[in-house]
Amino acid sequence: MTLSRRKFLVKGSLSLAGTMLLSNQLFAAQTAGAAMVGIQLYSVRDEMKADPLGTLKQLAAMGYKNVEHANYVDRKFYGYSATEFRKVLDDLGLKMPSGHTVMADKHWDNAAKDFSDSWKETVEDAAVCGQKYVISPWLDENLRKNYDDLLGFLDIFNKSGELCQKSGMKFGYHNHDFEFKYSLNGKKIYDIILEHTDPKLVIQQMDIGNMYGAGGRALDILKKHPGRFESMHVKDEIKSAAKGEMDSEYESTILGKGILPVKQIVDLFKKSGGTTEFIIEQESYQGKTPLECSKEDLKIMKSWGY
Repeated sequence: MTLSRRKFLVKGSLSLAGTMLLSNQLFAAQTAGAAMVGIQLYSVRDEMKADPLGTLKQLAAMGYKNVEHANYVDRKFYGYSATEFRKVLDDLGLKMPSGHTVMADKHWDNAAKDFSDSWKETVEDAAVCGQKYVISPWLDENLRKNYDDLLGFLDIFNKSGELCQKSGMKFGYHNHDFEFKYSLNGKKIYDIILEHTDPKLVIQQMDIGNMYGAGGRALDILKKHPGRFESMHVKDEIKSAAKGEMDSEYESTILGKGILPVKQIVDLFKKSGGTTEFIIEQESYQGKTPLECSKEDLKIMKSWGY
């Protein structure tokens, strides 16, 4: 099995803005209130590694209009500079409303009370690419060992939100499963994250599949935190023949083919979750190719009215 999303992110976490501000504001105005469907490019990670341009062309031909990156290394997206990647997307009629880049403790200088140059560059490059959201999809274990450490870093989340706002964007957080497995001071980590991040500065991107094996249920969370989820990773889950993606018994599958009430979740989050961005992600394929699955997933979302 290919490198899991979790291992990919943990490994990754170890390893102009002003000129784009008007563009981002116009993009936000055009899409405010509209449900945008996109694809997380981790769904086609091997294809993006081998041939990013060719893969993006195939996704655009399927009808995708929005993508979300999962590869930003040394100021390059899939080997392209921010300016180059923006041109690639523009030429294909694609937009990139959001992207995943892990924000770690190395990105904050506690003595200077400021972000590192590398994190500032992350935000700058996201703005060049026309992103609305800069999303951190991981929280290193050393930052959540105890309650006070977690609250301290959540304050950095809010500060990152302030930094992103200066470029017309928002900072966001994307869950995995540990947020629902573990508690601190009698509260699930996910509840702590939502309670101690400012909704005006930090959006939540809920991955409805990652949480499932750890007991997280999207509809239950929506009841506790209505209006907090501007973005969603749309997934379905089935029992895995081996160990699944979150080291659980589940793995992702074609939308509508698994055990999650995906359409019900998507519809309710659009209605009362504040969700406007629905991003398809499938990491396991049950014998089909990732591109075949991507095409089928989009067809199903369209059949649901998205």
